[in-house]
Amino acid sequence: MKTRYAVFITCMMYVLSTHAQQIEWFSSTNESRWQQEKKVKIENKRSDVKYDIEISDDKAQLFEGFGGCFNEMGWDALMALDETERNKITDDLFSPKGANFNYNRMPMGASDYGLNFYSFNDVADDLKMINFNINRDRYILIPFIRTAQKANPNFRIWGSPWSPPAWMKTNNHYASNIYENEKDLNGLPRERILELPTTGFKMQKGYLEAYALYFVKYIQAYAKEGIKVEAVHVQNEPCSNHKFPSCTWRPEDIAYFIGEFLGPKFEQEKVDADIYFGTINRNNPDYTRAALKDEKAAKYIKGVGFQWDGKYAIPTIHKEYPHLKLMQTESECGNGENNWGSAEYTWGLISHYLRNGANTYAYWNMVLDHTGVSTWGWKQNTLISVNKETKEVTYNPEYYIMKHVSHYVMPGAYRLEASEGNDHLAFLNPDGKIIIIAVNRDDTDKKIAVSVKDKAININLKAKSFNTFALSIN
Repeated sequence: MKTRYAVFITCMMYVLSTHAQQIEWFSSTNESRWQQEKKVKIENKRSDVKYDIEISDDKAQLFEGFGGCFNEMGWDALMALDETERNKITDDLFSPKGANFNYNRMPMGASDYGLNFYSFNDVADDLKMINFNINRDRYILIPFIRTAQKANPNFRIWGSPWSPPAWMKTNNHYASNIYENEKDLNGLPRERILELPTTGFKMQKGYLEAYALYFVKYIQAYAKEGIKVEAVHVQNEPCSNHKFPSCTWRPEDIAYFIGEFLGPKFEQEKVDADIYFGTINRNNPDYTRAALKDEKAAKYIKGVGFQWDGKYAIPTIHKEYPHLKLMQTESECGNGENNWGSAEYTWGLISHYLRNGANTYAYWNMVLDHTGVSTWGWKQNTLISVNKETKEVTYNPEYYIMKHVSHYVMPGAYRLEASEGNDHLAFLNPDGKIIIIAVNRDDTDKKIAVSVKDKAININLKAKSFNTFALSIN
């Protein structure tokens, strides 16, 4: 009887042990995407083995989520499909069973992938915002956002303008520049091109007050539609002159607007949304420092958003201002290649930003038609392409590298410190699971040994592959 009992106890301990030490592994190559792998097991860590990747118990930043940006041309592409196919795509992007995009961006008015120029108030000098409305968004962006909400009711959203209403700008136009030797696509007279590093916004009290009210009304109008805007960034890429909707700002002027007008207006109206200094595309951290050193503005600035050349500034700002939240606000868009190299490049961005303190990461075009061409002529990458004529839908490689991270890393996860290297990241999810993303950019298979806590795994990474491991370790 004792022998039977001992055998029973031993079996139960083995079952409980194997149940507590499970591992899930998905891999993607260009030829075989999102495949479940089984040739891996958890072993005890050995003192005589040198591990290629060592995952620490030390927690780095709290992570809040991944997402993309809603834009008009994306919804236009989706509307070429029937409702069933459209819902499948939005499920694949936003559902926890898909890419689980849960912290997404939207433009406040026109963007470079809007169908044309517009704002929430195009009545010149309507400083009281009597004519403010989001009527156009009710037909395009709001339906897009609501389909995402159905797929993921817990998703969050933030907004930023690409341009203020044209009448608030010194050149009275949505664009800020025209490019040499190109067809005129925006109607901006050459003599009204904005000059860097000047501010293209009319820095006069009436316009500053009106613009603060514009932000408040935007958040309030979307709230009435059942869409809570979590945060706003004052200006998309304030350091660049573009031929699409844009507006240059000196950092001191953004700080003045935040400290003297936007922040106090949010307080007065009891607006429950964070103000970010973003989205910054300047490589020199002095641009961001100039605003953060403004005491009145700093009182209201909850975080900083970076994109493009801003990636070179985020390490310094994270180190000097560890209390601030940091967003990666727009993944670099390529030139319509939509190939495996694009996905590897995007992985490099994800790794860089998250290793340097980013709390969120946003892709740019989630869906476009198969040409990927904007109204102003730039062909860009997208996660999912739709041929509006043939109805063919293509999931591009960048969709999979985003999914390899966003499907598994949950809001509220902590990034875990790990050994040096740009081709791995590790996270501790709120449920206790450890998530490891490992990328092999080599043309040949690569064997690696990974240690985490007192356990280890030995893996053969396929050539040119993305890999995600979810470990349950007691």
